[in-house]
Amino acid sequence: MTTKFRAIAAIAATVVLGLTACGGSDSGSGTPNAAPTDKVLHLSFLQDPGQPPDPDVYYAGQGLLLTTNTYEGLLQYKAGTDKPELEPLLATEWTASPDNKVFTFKLREGVKFHDGTPFTSAAVKASFDRRLAVNQGPAYMVADVDSITTQGDYGVTINLKAPNSAFLDYLACPYGPRMLSPEGLAKNGGTDHAQTYLTNHDLGTGPFTLTAAEVGSKYELTSFPDYWGTKPYFEKVELPVITDVSAQQLQFNNGQIAAILHDLPSSAVQSYLDNKAFTNYSLPTMMSNYVYVNPRKGMMTDAKNRTAVLQAIDVDELVKQTYFGRGKRAEQIYPPNMMAAEYGKQAVSHDPSVLTALAGSLPADQKTVTIGYDSSNPDNQLISNLIQTQLAAAGLDAKVQAYPTSEIYGWVGGDGQGAPEIMTYLGWPDAPSPYTWGHISWDADGGLNFFGCSAPAVTDALNKGLPNATAADYSTAGLEAVKTGCWLNVADVNDFMVAQPWLKGMEQAHVVTNPNSLRLAALSVG
Repeated sequence: MTTKFRAIAAIAATVVLGLTACGGSDSGSGTPNAAPTDKVLHLSFLQDPGQPPDPDVYYAGQGLLLTTNTYEGLLQYKAGTDKPELEPLLATEWTASPDNKVFTFKLREGVKFHDGTPFTSAAVKASFDRRLAVNQGPAYMVADVDSITTQGDYGVTINLKAPNSAFLDYLACPYGPRMLSPEGLAKNGGTDHAQTYLTNHDLGTGPFTLTAAEVGSKYELTSFPDYWGTKPYFEKVELPVITDVSAQQLQFNNGQIAAILHDLPSSAVQSYLDNKAFTNYSLPTMMSNYVYVNPRKGMMTDAKNRTAVLQAIDVDELVKQTYFGRGKRAEQIYPPNMMAAEYGKQAVSHDPSVLTALAGSLPADQKTVTIGYDSSNPDNQLISNLIQTQLAAAGLDAKVQAYPTSEIYGWVGGDGQGAPEIMTYLGWPDAPSPYTWGHISWDADGGLNFFGCSAPAVTDALNKGLPNATAADYSTAGLEAVKTGCWLNVADVNDFMVAQPWLKGMEQAHVVTNPNSLRLAALSVG
């Protein structure tokens, strides 16, 4: 199984970390900008999404704005909550067998795909089969399906090869299987299962349809007139790619774009917290900022040394310096809003003296370490610099280096020698099941296990918990992961967004499982 996470910027403490919007004090920046009258919503991407907006291929972060507004799955998670809660979407009812192997769905009637064809039970098998045939990162979510049988046009039963308590989470999560038009797939399949076609078209049922996708330049969504649900207020959404964060903020400040949804650096966060002309939001997510330690290189091959390095990190200082107004110190090894507070607790005390004593006995060639971060994440550049200072004070010669996302994922399955000894990284789970996070992060074949650290006790506990979602087993897996010294969860991070004061519905459009994104149909002018 493979998976992919996208580094993004995020935030921390004195603002309430809930579903509340707040305006800062007046910084004298002038009156609010006027609301548009043409029903066009202007947003932006700071980076190009980097992949086609194909739901069976797309596996990054900010491009979720495209896939989640053009495609729909059988289930989804409720918006406007701080914990994941399943709700109907293209399936109106569902049941799971006691052993979590058989799932039955009643499908919504009167739904049309964007190509005008009706949504029926035939789309479930066609969409699952297409995901497997494309065989990109999200394919694992349907890989254990044994059979799909239909009961007329609006009933379907899915049988799994083995019990899986996370299966409904897969169906509802932002990277989960989306329903695509079977006729559209057949007509435009070509030699690549319609992958070429879906780089600039879509075959979904969502409230918006993709009307432009010019890589590196712009994207555009247009409301679908035959949408089965509540019609969006905005008839068009324009998303230019603005690669300079200062230029993006200037356009926002001038009223040219309605909101900034992601990647604001700490300095900008502070300025918007203090600016009454705009509305800022710190919204709950399942994002966490981690420190990874490479167990295959230098002094880090010894678990005691890895733990000593983690003990030398002053987490409170990192959070204070980086995540003011948009996050808090992490108490669990799992991401936030995933498990009850008593489970998966981290027990890594801050004690730099342990590393200081160790560093004095190390050979000179093992005292030099590199701290890496994703080059797209300015917050982790700051965190890496702070860790560099802290480790230097404890006796290590640390340097900081940026790596592009593509190179970071290239370390998965490698020998670890081309990777740094330490890395800071912001990620979130594909789906909110603790099994999903534990497997992709801590199992040897996990797609977020960049350095290949693992332990049999971790895998055993995860597998024991999967059939029935046993929290105690998942907690054990997390505690065993902490013992390896390979991971430290530094901060639970919120989505910090800023918007023009006339843009309404931000909280109601935000989903705890879907970072950097909004359900655009919930937005309006007020």
